[in-house]
This record gives sequence, C-alpha cells and structure tokens, in this order.
Amino acid sequence: MSPTEMARRVGETMWAGDTASKDTMGMELLACEPGRAVLRMQVRELHLNGHRICHGGFIFTLADSTFAFACNSHNKVTVAAGCSIEFLRPGQLGDVLTCEGVEQVLQGRHGIYDMRVSNQRGEVVAMFRGKSASISGTVIPEVT
Repeated sequence: MSPTEMARRVGETMWAGDTASKDTMGMELLACEPGRAVLRMQVRELHLNGHRICHGGFIFTLADSTFAFACNSHNKVTVAAGCSIEFLRPGQLGDVLTCEGVEQVLQGRHGIYDMRVSNQRGEVVAMFRGKSASISGTVIPEVT
C-alpha cells in the first residue's frame, strides 16, 4: 500500500471513532495525507464566549485534532508530547475555520508539526506548533 493510501485509511479509521471532533465540535476531515491533514469547522453559537467571539479552546481543539491526524498519518500510534498556540485574530459567528497541519520534522519517535488556522477570507486566526511522540502500535493493521 502506498504512503498516500495508508494515510487516507488511517484518517478514515481515526475519523470513524472521533466523536469529539466530528459530533461534539462539528468538524469535517478534508484530507489526511503523509505528514499532512486538513480539518474544517464552522463557528456556531455554541462556540462563542462572553465576548461573542469563538472561544480560544475551540480554535485550539481544531488545531489539536488536525495535529492528531497529521502525526498519525504514517500509521504509527502517535500522541502529543507538547504544543503551543498563538491567537492572532478572533473567529466570528459564521466563520468557516480551516486548519492545515504540516509535518516539519520527523526524527526517530518525535515529530514537529505546524498548524495554520485560517478563516474563509484566508486570514490567519491562529498558529499552533505541536511536538509528537510515537508509542507502540499502529492505527490500522500492517499488511505484511
């Protein structure tokens, strides 16, 4: 199986069980490729904080979910070892936020991934950097 097909199948498998991203948050998985993933979410009323802007925790969750798909795309069970986020502009009610996550470095068990969260106008809402750590196991069974 090609790395692209493997990543697609990993994404489908993870997505099927991701109640938090899919059902609770209302995200959509747009792409899962080797070292890359794209998720999207529309800012709804339930995402707004007391300032009537998208709560930063929801923007963080969009980036974190994208990070999970990007770093598991190689079919090695991988978890977050650390991350940081910079909020650059607010998300507004009705905005469609798209997060693209891209692998920057993968060395041994650790990787560094950058997530860019943008709105429908292409304006950057947040930047997230995550460090991953591979643990034992695969997302889907390895074909020998």
